[in-house]
This record gives sequence, structure tokens and C-alpha cells, in this order.
Amino acid sequence: MEIHEGGVIRNCVIKLREDCKKRRDKVYVGCGAGFGGDRPLAALKLLQRVKELNYIVLECLAERTLAERYQVMVSGGDGYDSRISDWMRLLLPLAVERGICIITNMGAMDPPGAQEKVIEIASSLGLSVSVAVAHEISLTNIGSASHEKSFLMEGGISTYLGAAPIVECLEKYQPNVIITSRVADAALFLAPMIYELGWNWDNLEQLAQGSLAGHLLECGCQLTGGYFMHPGDKSRDMSSSQLLDLSLPYAEISSDGKVCVAKAEGSGGVLNFSTCAQQLLYEIGNPGAYVTPDVIIDIRDVSFYPLSSCKVLCAGAKPSAVSVPDKLLRLVPKDYGWKGWGEISYGGFECVKRAKIAEFLVRSWMEEVIPDVSSHVVSYIVGLDSLKATGLSDSASCQMVSDLRLRMDGLFKLKEHAVQFITDFTALYTNGPAGGGGISTGHKKEIILEKYLVKREHVFWQTAVKHTRVMKSNKTGIEYQDGTNISLPYVSALPFSEASEVNSSIDVPFSGRISPAPSGQKIPLYDVAHSRAGDKGNDLNFSIIPHFPPDVERLKRIITPQWVKKVVSTLLNSSSFPDTDAINERDKWVDENVKVEIYEVKGIRSLNVVVRDILDGGVNCSRRIDRHGKTISDLILCQQVVLPPWLGRSRTLIA
Repeated sequence: MEIHEGGVIRNCVIKLREDCKKRRDKVYVGCGAGFGGDRPLAALKLLQRVKELNYIVLECLAERTLAERYQVMVSGGDGYDSRISDWMRLLLPLAVERGICIITNMGAMDPPGAQEKVIEIASSLGLSVSVAVAHEISLTNIGSASHEKSFLMEGGISTYLGAAPIVECLEKYQPNVIITSRVADAALFLAPMIYELGWNWDNLEQLAQGSLAGHLLECGCQLTGGYFMHPGDKSRDMSSSQLLDLSLPYAEISSDGKVCVAKAEGSGGVLNFSTCAQQLLYEIGNPGAYVTPDVIIDIRDVSFYPLSSCKVLCAGAKPSAVSVPDKLLRLVPKDYGWKGWGEISYGGFECVKRAKIAEFLVRSWMEEVIPDVSSHVVSYIVGLDSLKATGLSDSASCQMVSDLRLRMDGLFKLKEHAVQFITDFTALYTNGPAGGGGISTGHKKEIILEKYLVKREHVFWQTAVKHTRVMKSNKTGIEYQDGTNISLPYVSALPFSEASEVNSSIDVPFSGRISPAPSGQKIPLYDVAHSRAGDKGNDLNFSIIPHFPPDVERLKRIITPQWVKKVVSTLLNSSSFPDTDAINERDKWVDENVKVEIYEVKGIRSLNVVVRDILDGGVNCSRRIDRHGKTISDLILCQQVVLPPWLGRSRTLIA
């Protein structure tokens, strides 16, 4: 039996809460997923190991996955993340038993469809649950009897909502599960803090700290050692066994805005100043004005204070001078042509030269049929320059290569051009240089998400809930309606210590260096700092975090806009073998079109660098093998630098 309740339609104009009852002094919010491809079993381990948890958030939606869901939906498939079935079958039994609410944005384009699926799964598991939805709606389609899913936004439009719809779900329904459409990542975590701790929308200091917690948690294990380990960096090296037992993070948030992030006691990975610093600057843009729908945050004075090897105090977030945005970010799907690609392998003597000839042939064949279309194609050699870190001017390094794969990617206006590209590429089997093999090709339609700012009063949302009353569950397993009984996966539970303060004698992993990096000689930036890179549309964002924090003063002299432009310019090479004219044209374009912004973040003595219009259009249409630009952090760290002298005792630079 199902019981359905629907809420009223509201817009996104901020209205103060009428009932700001404080339900707890502290709330514990965990991250169960940091992206759509995360591991459900890791979330189950977090539930089993951390007994204090009140909420677990599955953050599984990004611009790439949103575009993919839209394409699937218009083709007749599900508009929600189909993996929600796997997640809920694994997590629901223990979450319901422990009274932990699951919040997720896996609803994507169709939260009510995801709600139906979760109700179906809960019924099959014999669970009595309530499943709420909070999603944007189109007023144009309301009341349209001919449209089965009248709540869907026309054309797949999606706007970043804040925490308010989730807070309403908690106030009205107290559900076991909340499924949303596009909600800002940090807001997924902020909502239960607002509800439990009695915050209102004008408590901006608390909202800033709460959003800081959400931002730190939203990428899952990236906070606790995932995507951090590096055998070439002594301060980041760890064993594979430590990586194998990473703990997803969670946060302890107090009603006064105090925030601590933590990982399960006894788990692997690492949680320290450096992991927190990397996540703090990840895709943040301007650290003085990080925009979320609920509050614009200034994180320049944020710093981190380890309390133990598993717990870090986070302080210093505050509302920006303009504290609340009057407009919200809207994403509108737009057809962006057709992608065509091909790969072929060459090995042995002069394989680089054979790859160069193969590229020349494919481009020439294309030009014979469709003039000027070759300019739409990017090529690179996997195993040599696929990340576009450098050009191939070093003939010695080319001769050392004996195993490579040529890849060519094209973005075309017409499908027939993409098909022609594939046809020409496949012809290398009988018309190209010797010894090529393992050809693979493909083509697909590309969609980008154009961005617009929309006034709050023009964005509408609604909540609803469905309840189910079904069979029973027990602590050792689940009894299905057909009588079948299965056991839950067992993961060794490691309880978290409640100790809030730890004395200085505890073994906290050291994450930096105690002396300045050497000066007056060429050294790789690896020896001075660590970094993480990410994307926002067509913009690259990377951090420079010194191992020895005072070294930031010397790095500021080196990391200039011109230095950054020179380093990243090779990303725009359309071929592995650019001639002088192509290089000059590239550098001219970079100087005229690429903007570099460098921000100092004094709380963690680091730099945050934003490079505009460098990622070949962004993740949904880029022809680069690394569409997100994530590998660029290590390419930056490979650069040789010469640091100016450092007068250690006075900690001032020698002019």
C-alpha cells in the first residue's frame, strides 16, 4: 500500500523559517558517495563503523552525468540515475534500522521516477519507509493532462537549487530518503544542519561554516586520502593497503557553527591539513566569493587543526561581502554536433614517425571529401603526449618509445562528417603505414549545458512524499515477500571515539616539511608544493599548496599569469606535431583569449589558480582524453622552478 502527499509550489525567494526549533546540539552528516561512479560498499562500511551518523548524503550528479541523463531520457530511458537501485538495496536496511536519513541527488531529471523505484525496492525488501522528493518544476506544464510527467522541466532545463526544498522535506515528512533534482552539492549537506540545529536563513555565519563542511565532504574519499596518495611525493606516499581501506568522511557540526571533519577510527587513508587544504580549494574559483544558492562564502581565512589522526577542526569560513546571490545558475541542454574518434596502435622501430604519417593521411583524406574539416580534429599519441604536457621536440624521447597508440578526436556539426572521419580512419588498415593494428572507432551526439543566471522568483520547486507499509525486516537479514531471506554484507565495525579534544602527544600524520625548499637551483615544483586540479565548465582550477607554508611568499614570485599561460599553452595543440606557424598562432590565441586569475588563500598559505577558456569547451564536448583537466595538477608540478633565496630566521625574502 502506498500513501502519497504533495507539497505546495514555492519559488526560490528566501523566506525566513517560522519554526527554527533546535532538535540537537550536534548533528553528524556523512558522505556516502562523492560522484556517480563511487562505491556503494564503502558507504555501507561508513554506516556500520560510525554509530553517531544521523544523515548520509549520496552526491552522484555532475554536469557530465546530468547531460548523460538528459540524453538517455529523450531516448526513452530513465531520467534518474539507474544505479539508485544498487545503492538502496545495499544501504536502506541498515539506514532504516538505525534511523539514518539518506539524501541524494540521484533523481537528476526525474526525481519522482527515482522515488517510485525506491518505493519498489523498499517493498521488495520488506521495509516500511517514507521517500520524499524535492525538485524543480515547470509551471508551464502544470495541469497538462496529456503530459504524463508534467513536472519535468521543458527541454531538460535544470537549475541549481539550495537547501530549502530539503529542509521542507525534513520539516513536513521526516522521511527515510530524500531524492532531489539538481541541488548545489554543499546544500545537500547543509540542509540537515539547518533543520537539526535550528538555523535560519539569516544566520549567515553558521550557514558559511555549514557550507564549508558540505564542500569538504562532497567529494567523498578525496578528503580522506583518495586521489591524494603519490609515491613521488614523500609527504603524500602511503601503502596500497591504506588506500584499500579508505573511510568515507563525515562531519560533526555544532549549533554554534563549529565544524569537525572525521573518518572512521581504525580505517586506512589519511585525514590531515594537506588533504583538507586540497579539498578546500577544489573547483572553488574565487576563494573570496564561493557562490552557493544559500550563502556566498569567503574561505580565504579558513584553516585546519588536527585533533587526532581521524579528526580535524575546520574554522574561518565567513559570509562574503555580498552574502546571498540574487540569481541562481541554470543549465540548458543544447545540441553541440557529433563526436567522431579513432585509435590505432604502432610499435617497434620509428613507431612515432608512422603515427605522424597516419595522422597526416587521415587529415588529408578528410580534406579531399570535406574541405577545411580537418581543423575540427585533435590528435595525440597515448604513451607520449596524450595529456598535451609538452610538444614532441625531443627526438631522443621519441626514439625511446616502442609502443604507442594514436588517437584522433573530431567534433563536427553534422553526423555524416563524423561518419566520414571514422571511414577514413579505418582505411589505415590497408592504406596507412606498416604495422598498425587494434583500430577502434566510434561516434556519438554531443550535448553541452549552457549556463544562465535566473532571478530567484523565476525558479520554482515542490516537495512530495510516498509512504509504504510492507513486510518486516530483522537485524540479520531481509525477508522478501516471497519468503526468501538474504543476509546483509558484513563489514567489520570500528567504533568512532567520542573524544572531542586530543592531547598533543597523539600520533598525527605529518603532512608537510619543517624547512624551506632549496633556492638558487632548478628543482621540480613537486619538491615545493602539492596540487589538485578540477574544472568548472571550460575553466581550469588548480591549487598550489606549499609543503612548507611560508614558501608561498617565494611561489608568488614565480606563479604569475604569464608563467601559467606558458605552461598550459600546449593543451591547445591540435596535433602532436605542430609546426612553427601553428605554435605561433596558438600562443597568440592564448595571449588574447585565455585569462588567468591567481588568488592567495592566507588561512592555509596557498594559491588558487583559475584559467579561463582552456579546456576545449568543457567536459561535455572536449576532444581531449582528459576532459576534466584533472591530470594538469601533476603536469604543473613537473615544471622546473628556481626559488629566490629565503632568510629563514626573519622569514623574509632577500630582495
